[in-house]
Amino acid sequence: MHNFEDPRLIRQLAYINGKWTAGTSGRDEAVLNPATDEVIGRCTQLDETQIVQAIDAAHAAFPAWRALSLDARGEILGKWHDLLLENKQDLARLMTLEQGKPLFEALGEIDYAASFIRWFAEEARRAYGETIPSHINNAQLGTVREPIGVAALITPWNFPCAMITRKAAAALAAGCTVLVKPAGETPFSALALAELAERAGFPAGVFNIITGEPEMVSQVLCASDKVKALSFTGSTRVGRLLLEQSAATVKKCSMELGGNAPFIVLPDMDVEQAAQAAIDAKFQTTGQDCLAANRIFVHRSLYEDFLQAFARRMGELTLGNGLIRGVNQGPLINRKAVTKAQEIVDDAVAKGARLLVGDQSQAPGSNYFVPTLLADVTAGMRVYREENFSPVAGVLAWDNTEQLISQANDTEYGLAAYVYGYDIRQIWQLMRGLEFGMVSVNSVKMTGPPVPFGGVKQSGLGREGSSHGLDEYSQIKYYCLGNLPSVSGC
Repeated sequence: MHNFEDPRLIRQLAYINGKWTAGTSGRDEAVLNPATDEVIGRCTQLDETQIVQAIDAAHAAFPAWRALSLDARGEILGKWHDLLLENKQDLARLMTLEQGKPLFEALGEIDYAASFIRWFAEEARRAYGETIPSHINNAQLGTVREPIGVAALITPWNFPCAMITRKAAAALAAGCTVLVKPAGETPFSALALAELAERAGFPAGVFNIITGEPEMVSQVLCASDKVKALSFTGSTRVGRLLLEQSAATVKKCSMELGGNAPFIVLPDMDVEQAAQAAIDAKFQTTGQDCLAANRIFVHRSLYEDFLQAFARRMGELTLGNGLIRGVNQGPLINRKAVTKAQEIVDDAVAKGARLLVGDQSQAPGSNYFVPTLLADVTAGMRVYREENFSPVAGVLAWDNTEQLISQANDTEYGLAAYVYGYDIRQIWQLMRGLEFGMVSVNSVKMTGPPVPFGGVKQSGLGREGSSHGLDEYSQIKYYCLGNLPSVSGC
């Protein structure tokens, strides 16, 4: 890799107990640029013994880290935050190389990632306990919040920096030590964060990056009774497996899993505005986003006009290498993702959907999928049922609000939903009736540090961001101070 202002950010070894560590077997894995299929580096693969050593290091570092004052922890987190922004250009370029997203999106993600560090450094000061009015004579009752211990964080490839900081900043600010397992497709962004964490002054063992075969690493983390909390972002299928594996040690688990977001257009909405918003909601991160609009419900009175406006705006999307200026749609993460996208489109067309946009002969490479528009989608199609994680938009018409709510809720997922319109009565009916953890009205942007990010049903457990984000890495201790002597006079 080249053209970096600070080449020291490019690390290919794991980071354990303050040391850059190679796998004892000498094995490494190639990391590919999805835009070109070129090898951009090789990442070391740790063995099971080394994962255990990393857990031991985090466990040993925990008492001293939790004992630091909030000011001391906050100062280190603040330096980490500043270093991310100082190295924003390099971090973004690295992300585009290994993940594929357009450079402007990668730059935005670095800002987003840094914002969580600042937020939690400040929010930890407000992790208050309670004074409980006592029902026991001569006793004082209350609670304090304490860090839970070692936290394991398993993060995805689609947001390789922000998903780490959203978890790690909360855990570190709360007083926990962390073990980060990044996705095998995007380890270099995580390792660059470790380099900056080292420069910021995190003590050895507090912040660790472990790389290795995913199934083995997760099994070791889940089986360890020294790991007290597990946070995972990824598919619902893998989330279920991790919950099962964590049951024996009764870990505190937070899960941000799949989504199947409805995007609802009400009859009083401006068609052009709705189409542009739907474009933004569908094609962010080239559709590889758990918040991406999966099923677009348009009132029948606007349906055909919406399809025309949506298709016209799709013509403004530019597919290509994310490092090229003007590109706003990058490659999918790998060929397997392209194959899945094509299977979803073929299934829909075979079952009666209209293919309005999406000539795959125009794809500029093997990992690219041309943004696709499917009309007349029905519940029996995979594009309706599955989180397609690709630039495939499925649109269908609706007539009745109650039926619309039932259709939108007809999914095992419950992460996010979008509503576009002006009738406040209808908006309120939808906002309360939709079984999703987050509902955004007339805005595609809905996330950020103050937001309790998370879903219901099989889209997850717990919340990330906001004051609730600290809950996943802390526990309440109740105290009863009894047998106090009675006090008379002053």
